[in-house]
Amino acid sequence: MVKSLDALDAVERHPDIVSGVWVFRGTRVPVAALFENLRDGATIDQFLEWFPGVSRAQVEAVLNYEVQILTMTTTA
Repeated sequence: MVKSLDALDAVERHPDIVSGVWVFRGTRVPVAALFENLRDGATIDQFLEWFPGVSRAQVEAVLNYEVQILTMTTTA
């Protein structure tokens, strides 16, 4: 079961912004950049420093959403 990020206020996507990929609301920073940076060893604080338009609340909302989806997937 795949859920959509549409439920989150922290992110948005529009065809005219970064080719329609999910971005943090009010920015041009792709949500994928968060996961790529974390995968490569960056901390959340580093990510926020490198992408000052993104708020900690937005990052936490995305991460909490993903944990929720993973939890639903493993219990289904």
